Amino acid sequence: MNTLYFAPFIFFCMAFVFSMLGMGGSQLYIPILYWMGLDFKTEAIPLGMLLNVVSSSTAVATYTIKKMVLWQAALPFAVTMLILPPVGAWLNAQTPVKPLIAFFAIFTATAATLMLSGWKPQKGEMSSKGRILLGLSGGSILGFVAGLIGRGGGSFVVPLLYIAGLEAKAAAATSAFVVTCSGVSSFIAHLAIAAKPNWFIWTGCVIAVLFGSEIGSHIMAQKLKPKGVRIIFGLVLWAIALLLFVNDVLLK
Repeated sequence: MNTLYFAPFIFFCMAFVFSMLGMGGSQLYIPILYWMGLDFKTEAIPLGMLLNVVSSSTAVATYTIKKMVLWQAALPFAVTMLILPPVGAWLNAQTPVKPLIAFFAIFTATAATLMLSGWKPQKGEMSSKGRILLGLSGGSILGFVAGLIGRGGGSFVVPLLYIAGLEAKAAAATSAFVVTCSGVSSFIAHLAIAAKPNWFIWTGCVIAVLFGSEIGSHIMAQKLKPKGVRIIFGLVLWAIALLLFVNDVLLK
């Protein structure tokens, strides 16, 4: 039996978790689709980015209604992360797959370590000018990386905002908006450059992610404590990084 038939159920569960963390989930959608047999560049990355956008945009709608998004920090990030992903996506088409996956794993492990450590040098929240500068500089770098490795960037936006002074729930909610903007830009770029869509599979996965994200974002907004969000975030990312590095870099 084709393992892709199980993808909607798997992605429903993943969207449920990632929507709580301000992440679209492409950091896990993409490797799972790759392990299920889809080509990494032309199938796994474009579909993973589409699911990323569906999950994060559903979550940000919930967080906006609950007034959890810090727009002053979100908008500068979003603007730069809309512009830079196409540059990264272009470079992706010129890069061998194995080094790309290795970079993917290192990127993920670094973000996990930041969150689990609880390290937060910034005392209190940043000034308005500081937030804008952080958004412009951080968004430019992360937007490029998002396009390069097919991610919305949430795995680094959340810890960066957390270190800058936001509590974990506000950082996750704000990141959801940034991830949506970055994901849209990156998805369009990959779709135009190299995508080979299977619309039957894509439709089933999108519907599953939509429902999973809707449920997960409501639970995060109403029930989870900030420390719980930070711990779940770090553990999930470390598991992804280890699995990627061992299975797709060391063993191949």
